[in-house]
Amino acid sequence: MHSVKPEMRIVFTLLLLLFAGFLFLPLIVLFIRSFETDQGFAFANYVSVWKERDMLGATWNSIKVSVVTAVLTTVLGFILAYSIHCTNISRPIKGVLRTVIIVPMLLPTITYGFAIMYSFGNQGLITKLIGRNLFEIYGFNGLLTGYVIYTLPPAFLLIHNAFGYIDKKFIIVSRLMGDGTARSFLNTVVRPLAGALGGAFVLSFILSFTDFGIPASVGGTYSVIAAQLYQVMLGSIPDFNQGAVIAVLMLVPAVFGIWLLQYLEKLNYHYDKITRVELPRHRVRDTGFGIVSTVIVLSMLSIFAVMFIAPFMNSFPYDLSFTFKHVKSVLESSDLTGVYKNSLWTSLLTSLFGTLTAYAAALLNVRTRLRARGATDIVSMMTNTVPGMVLGISYLLLFNGSSLKSTFAIIVLCNIVHLFTTPYLMAKNSLSKMNPSWETTGELLGDSWFKTVYRVILPNSASTVIEMFSYYFINSMVTISGIIFLVSAQTSVVASKIKELQHFAKFNEIFVLSLLIFFTNLLIKVICDVLQRRAAR
Repeated sequence: MHSVKPEMRIVFTLLLLLFAGFLFLPLIVLFIRSFETDQGFAFANYVSVWKERDMLGATWNSIKVSVVTAVLTTVLGFILAYSIHCTNISRPIKGVLRTVIIVPMLLPTITYGFAIMYSFGNQGLITKLIGRNLFEIYGFNGLLTGYVIYTLPPAFLLIHNAFGYIDKKFIIVSRLMGDGTARSFLNTVVRPLAGALGGAFVLSFILSFTDFGIPASVGGTYSVIAAQLYQVMLGSIPDFNQGAVIAVLMLVPAVFGIWLLQYLEKLNYHYDKITRVELPRHRVRDTGFGIVSTVIVLSMLSIFAVMFIAPFMNSFPYDLSFTFKHVKSVLESSDLTGVYKNSLWTSLLTSLFGTLTAYAAALLNVRTRLRARGATDIVSMMTNTVPGMVLGISYLLLFNGSSLKSTFAIIVLCNIVHLFTTPYLMAKNSLSKMNPSWETTGELLGDSWFKTVYRVILPNSASTVIEMFSYYFINSMVTISGIIFLVSAQTSVVASKIKELQHFAKFNEIFVLSLLIFFTNLLIKVICDVLQRRAAR
């Protein structure tokens, strides 16, 4: 490897300053605030929070619904991934399953609740088609439905990627050796995937436990910890110290989850060489998994169908005549189009600077000899652990009196830090596979480190950079938990505006704005996928 250059140190220092100011410092302030009382520093805030029956109930409710969600999501994600990798369902169907499963990721979670209301409510689309109410939508059932839809795509992607590293040759060998179906399945599929399945469980649990969007729409009287935090911070009398305590408590399961993920990492198998083999046809297995996977995906899509129907009806579900008036009124409202422009602007800035930050951090970690380069891994673990709401609150406490308060800059910085882990890991994975001697060759040819990165390394990782950009953009468009405490009337984005429109029961506007987000994200996804394929060629 080449020597350490001054420019590497400069970039590294800038990154450390960014994370010191917008990750470590806000969390330290949050922690200190949680112990602040009128009499000085004490545990009084923690004691008073735990004495409240509401708080204990909300925490228990959150744990209960998140565990059930995580179990369901892991099983469903596994069935979908198994159908794609280990059955002989026709190729086009596999392609459709892979594409359609990520649809919910293109929408804000707060929209899921309204889609559930308009699908399963007393006058809902699915209720009308079936002829009766399937379940009570407010409370546990509504939350569970919303959380499963929300966490299934990321859990599926995790298991789907892990399946790519499984050698199917062992499945065939196991059957030839006379192992029964169950034993062969356990030893050759479930065991090698133990780490990924555990990871999917932890991921689903943390996402459900810390989400605010779904409880905001279908929580009803079933109180959960994220909704409690919102009440305390943005209720009629905000209590910052108590809010800080709840935020610190929300970190506990996330920290435990990360510890568990580290442990599960040891269970992952690593094959020396993976043989590309197709499993023999098995009519019962192929048909069974084909039907179940199709049902899972169609059930998920059917909940969102109402979003594409209701805004184009005069008054859904009473007057079903077709009209464009709701779409027109949103597009003519300078207030609502302004909010959409704010979302676009925020997402664009987040994806540009976020991709730059994550790529630089991965570059320094993988391709330099900097002594403290492991710090970027610690940052990535922390950003993975800290829920958006907790980060948002710590920013509110730290920057409340500063000129950054309620600006686009603070929202963009919050998004960059909050969404850092995945793009960073994408870049790290890609950069570690490249020839390690490129920088040395560049040095011998008299090129500076920046020049080598720009001329050699960047072009070779172009498809990863496009994927990072797309990840940052789409997630910035849909995130609500991180920014709900940071927006003002001037910097309001679509996801936070939907929360406001909910108070006035303006559901047509909510659906039109959600469709705007959906089609914008879909367009970005398609463009980025096309560019990625070109870059890969």
